[in-house]
Amino acid sequence: MTTTLDTAAAASTRSGRRHLLSVADLDHAQIRTILDTAAEMHGVQQREVKKLPTLRGRTVVNLFFEDSTRTRSSFELAGKWLSADVINISGKGSSTSKGESLRDTVLTVAAMGVDALVIRHSASGAAHQVSQWVDAHVINAGDGTHEHPTQALLDAYTMERRLGSLEGRHVAIVGDLTHSRVVRSNLLCLRTLGARVTLVAPPTLMPAGIGSWAAADGFELSNDLDAVLPTADAVMMLRVQRERMSGGFFPTAREYTVGYGLTRDRLNALMAANPDAVICHPGPMNRGLEIAADAADGAQSLILDQVSAGVAVRMSVLYHLLAGEEGQQ
Repeated sequence: MTTTLDTAAAASTRSGRRHLLSVADLDHAQIRTILDTAAEMHGVQQREVKKLPTLRGRTVVNLFFEDSTRTRSSFELAGKWLSADVINISGKGSSTSKGESLRDTVLTVAAMGVDALVIRHSASGAAHQVSQWVDAHVINAGDGTHEHPTQALLDAYTMERRLGSLEGRHVAIVGDLTHSRVVRSNLLCLRTLGARVTLVAPPTLMPAGIGSWAAADGFELSNDLDAVLPTADAVMMLRVQRERMSGGFFPTAREYTVGYGLTRDRLNALMAANPDAVICHPGPMNRGLEIAADAADGAQSLILDQVSAGVAVRMSVLYHLLAGEEGQQ
């Protein structure tokens, strides 16, 4: 590893940071360190042999109680490319399907001597609770509708690679805010990096109490996507999480698309106002509902860049949590 990474790992170890549960746990300097390290890690993806010896002898368990493609796969690659031993456990394939409690499951896994647990769970606060039960490092890979910190970090990293510094940039986050864990982490991360953020959604999908949070933290709220788009440098579309809805949030899918979808016409208007604007989506996408194919697949789309960045950012997070201990730099 480079001197830059070794120095960063030593600083991370001295700070005593053991977990990544929320973006709120990170200050500006720590976010910058993670993103700068990710830039160095990104080069590994271009190598013929994608391996670094940094975490040899470490064991990382991906414990996913909800379905995932991007997050679990990228954490698995991140650990393996850093030479850690990586084990994947899904809720459907674990003893929780037989009635075992979350506490007993994580204590059983931790008792095997693992170094880190990457956990996704449907209950908000689950990752924090797990961190109280085990000595291993805990990384929140999404807890209910609360947070998804590594997603926010990779989103910021991806936008910076195209736009440069996010200081003063206008980012619009659009869609199902009520059920999204991504929006909470992104708000914290983007505001810490100095971006101007506007949340756009129909009134029925604005989270309860969001107005007081907006007033305290300085971000903006809007129910009018067409009014926000002309000044946006980046537009992040959120998935409509129909599996978490019991109905009544909007009349029909067509009406949602007409009001809040990034359609071809809205894409053209965005590009006319700001040809350098970019489009993001944390995935998976409901094509034709919240985002049109023209927007998802066009030159301004960073959606696949986000997937690529996910491995680099999660390598950086694992590195800063696990490297530097017990002479493992």
